Amino acid sequence: MSKIKWGIIGLGNIAQKFAKDLATIPNAELYAVASRNKEKSEQFAKEYQVVKSYNSYKDLAKDSEVDAVYIATPHSFHKEHAILCMMHKKAVLCEKPFAMNFDEVQEMISVSKEQNVLLMEALWTYFLPHYQYVLEFLKNKTLGDIISLEADFGFYKLFDNEDRLFKKEVGGGSLLDIGIYPIFVALTILGMPKNIEAKAMFFKNGADESCDMIFHYQHAKAYLKSSIQKQTATQAIFTCEEGIIKMNTAFFMPATVSIIKNGQEEIVDFGVKTIGYNYEIAHFNQLLSKGKKESDIMTFEFSKKLIKTLDAVRETIGLTY
Repeated sequence: MSKIKWGIIGLGNIAQKFAKDLATIPNAELYAVASRNKEKSEQFAKEYQVVKSYNSYKDLAKDSEVDAVYIATPHSFHKEHAILCMMHKKAVLCEKPFAMNFDEVQEMISVSKEQNVLLMEALWTYFLPHYQYVLEFLKNKTLGDIISLEADFGFYKLFDNEDRLFKKEVGGGSLLDIGIYPIFVALTILGMPKNIEAKAMFFKNGADESCDMIFHYQHAKAYLKSSIQKQTATQAIFTCEEGIIKMNTAFFMPATVSIIKNGQEEIVDFGVKTIGYNYEIAHFNQLLSKGKKESDIMTFEFSKKLIKTLDAVRETIGLTY
């Protein structure tokens, strides 16, 4: 595949960031975009020099020129839109969370296998250089075994019932939108917890304002937090037997890493010049070029573990959609 032609469904803020980083990939082209708002689709296409703009997701899915589709619609539509594209034989990179619950994720994976098309959850953090560095560092036990993890993601935004972030019916609230990141850190590095404690604060419309979690492991604990009403450090700190390794502020995007041992701190800077979406795009393009149907990093098995854990937290705090 000489040049992979991409389509984007759902043209919000994340789609804009994705489009900017896609432009840095040599063997990729943003060929088509779709929004239910015709004007929005045309404006997006004009801004990013896109060949085709659609005001129908189905029309984009049917476009024979499109090789891969990035789905950036609200969480509650992920399953519907991913399946729509896969039924038209398109490779699908679907924003996190993959879907609303385990059953939906299972259905998406089944369709991917039936249609023999590539499907991957777009959890971009996994592919970032600093994250891969920390994974390898902890795997090598350079500072001994992990004793605890503290990971948080919080910011303040004024409540707006019309904003997707606060709309419970589309999966709004802190847990699915940003709580997924601290949980992702715990699962990638410590694995599935033996036991979960969780408590949450809720808005009047039933969406979760914040969520505090403790994951219990045999020899470690993970203290995790998400909030859309309070700014937090947004760091991931691993306390090990012989020191600390820390993914610094905004750990979910390109960040520096601090290694602290014997009172000395070394800061590692990875010099990323992009927003950071290019790393997952490059991985996905490579999979597609090689005819792969599943990522060897963001595997189906991992996506299932992630949504199972989110489901377990939701059950604990009494959050239903």
